[in-house]
Amino acid sequence: MTQRITGRRAKRGPESQVHRVAGASFVGTTIEWYDFFIYATAAQLVFGQHFFTALSPAAASLASVTTIGVTFVVRPLGGILMGHFGDRLGRRTMLVLALLLMGVATVGVGLLPTYDRIGLAAPVLLVVFRLMQGLSAGGEWGGAALMAVEHAPVHRRGLFGAFPQLGAPTGLVLANGAFFAFTAILSADQFASWGWRLPFLFSAVLIIVGLFIRLRVDESPEFARLKERAQRSRRPITEVLRHYPRTLAIAIGVFVANIGIGYVFLAFILVHATTRLGVGQNTMLLLIVLGALFWIATTLWAAWRSDAVGRRPVYLAGSIWLVAWAFPFFLLLDTASVPLMLAAVLMLAVGLGLTYGPQAALYAELFPARIRYSGASFAYAVGAILGGGITPLAAAVLTESTGTTMSVSAYMVLLGLVTLIAVLKIPETAEQVRERRRSCARIP
Repeated sequence: MTQRITGRRAKRGPESQVHRVAGASFVGTTIEWYDFFIYATAAQLVFGQHFFTALSPAAASLASVTTIGVTFVVRPLGGILMGHFGDRLGRRTMLVLALLLMGVATVGVGLLPTYDRIGLAAPVLLVVFRLMQGLSAGGEWGGAALMAVEHAPVHRRGLFGAFPQLGAPTGLVLANGAFFAFTAILSADQFASWGWRLPFLFSAVLIIVGLFIRLRVDESPEFARLKERAQRSRRPITEVLRHYPRTLAIAIGVFVANIGIGYVFLAFILVHATTRLGVGQNTMLLLIVLGALFWIATTLWAAWRSDAVGRRPVYLAGSIWLVAWAFPFFLLLDTASVPLMLAAVLMLAVGLGLTYGPQAALYAELFPARIRYSGASFAYAVGAILGGGITPLAAAVLTESTGTTMSVSAYMVLLGLVTLIAVLKIPETAEQVRERRRSCARIP
């Protein structure tokens, strides 16, 4: 009897660890994206009047929105640094460091004195904190994705790899929910004066919870085996660039449309709808939250489906969807009719989910374990620059210069075509799909 009980516990142990790692990956990336989105929202709503008051209102607004993209400048550096030590020292250590760095930067923004108090130091420190967030973001996703995938059984890598992916839409829900709540509770003057700081300070609570969860997970078994066999790469990013340039290009390309079009959804339509279409701020925040919830559902479905049919077919469907929906999206959004705007947002979320769900598993399968953290993190960071770095600013400039959002739709199509070409180059074979199915069949 004792032997049977011990055996059952042994079987439950690895499964329990897989779920714990998935939860830790989800919580960590959710906090990262929550911190990112509250910054992006505050930059659009209040930063201009607090940190760039020496400029004209229009210039102050442009300057504050531009700081959103500052993070992309250092993301590759964060990916290289954390990828290097993630491949040398372990995934878990870097994930804890990334979470701490993001937390310090976000709480720092919440405590930062304004331009009226400390002058030019205010916008300078704001950019410094933003750069710290960029360093964290450069290494956070790669580690979280690899921890989830490398702990998972082969036939469920897609599904468990979806948990860090859920951090983006969930972080968006939390961030917009926080702003929705505080703008509803506080008067407009209270929120503009000091209430905007509360979502940033609340991040401290999330960081403590995230650290508690992450410190309780084991190191990746694949990294543990590399360490035990002395097979770790001495210069992982050099090895990636020298021996896997084609793989790196594919990994960068498949992310371009998702991150670029995602930033249209995340960072552009709020300002566009409230300032140009006359839609209420809370109404638009609610629509974005509903779209994010749908994004979560489609991400999970796409990840699960990729375990059955492969990463490439799911990615291909999502890429085609994003290209096809680019023009209908703004045609419906610009009606300023809430039901039609909701339809536009929900259908865009389908394409985002299809191209986001399989990503973690795909990146893990593209690169060997010894250089996986560096390859995945660097590709993710560069893809974010090419696709999302200038998208909010480009969308605003295109709309202003052409007088129509159809120019933004054309830009979305261009991003979609870049990803579509990369997807067609994914080296997934029928044998890989069959191996996943054989692994699934062997599980009782």
